[in-house]
Amino acid sequence: MSILIGIFEQGLIFSIAALGVYITYKILDFPDLSVDGTFALGASITAVCIVNKINPFLTCLISFLFGSIGGLLTGILHIKFKINNLLSGILVMMALYSINLRIMTKPNIPLMGQKNIFSYNINSLLITFVFMFAIKFMLDIFLKTKLGYVLKAAGDNEQLVTSLGLNKNIIKILGLMLSNGLVSLSGSITSQYQGFSDVGMGSGIVVMGLAAVIIGESIFKNIKFIDLTTMVVMGSIFYKASITFALLLGLSPTDLKLVTTLIVIVALSLNNKTLNLKPIKICCFGGARFVKDSRTL
Repeated sequence: MSILIGIFEQGLIFSIAALGVYITYKILDFPDLSVDGTFALGASITAVCIVNKINPFLTCLISFLFGSIGGLLTGILHIKFKINNLLSGILVMMALYSINLRIMTKPNIPLMGQKNIFSYNINSLLITFVFMFAIKFMLDIFLKTKLGYVLKAAGDNEQLVTSLGLNKNIIKILGLMLSNGLVSLSGSITSQYQGFSDVGMGSGIVVMGLAAVIIGESIFKNIKFIDLTTMVVMGSIFYKASITFALLLGLSPTDLKLVTTLIVIVALSLNNKTLNLKPIKICCFGGARFVKDSRTL
């Protein structure tokens, strides 16, 4: 039972980062690798703030704001300096690695014994659910506003945004700021949940976030009453469950990156309907060999 509760807690925390990846990957169509740096940025800022006795809930807000600045830098590099979107994210991610080390002054900071959002006499599963629900609820409301529809249009049809008299570049930067802010917030909560902050804890977040988005969409896309943000949350839980299952099978924690890669490959294949595991039968007629799909036999 404790394993199941842990899966839900970790899945709900990670779903906040997955929602951030969803904004860039699905809405803006922007491969933003800077989220690997902003996740660790949120954890780094949280560690320093908590050690200095700053309110842990206020720390989450501070992490969100600084993560948004990371997204702002990515947008400026891409739009103002005309750097490729993929390279812009990589540059910010690399810069944030050094910045995070500067913030913490060392590779990791233990938070055991420090007061955090889980130190109160409240069930940790309830806390993670409230955080996830609040973020999802506000994001759903935002995406249904005029600005939210414009953000969607900026990813689908930039010319439409321009024809409406709006600056498409500012809209893109806004989306990147919101995405990285959510990822940084997830890093903040994760560091408090795990009891430490590490400069390398954001490694692979963009791939894991994509896995959650794709898994959720692949499994629940035919269920009409489930919206996309809910699919992302459910995909995050399924992703964490698959990782936990891999560990229970005896795989080493060092193999988790490989497991994540395989999960993404399978999820992408299923989502694109390119994975066909149905058997093939070979028929021989008068010495001639014919290969037929089992569905035709």
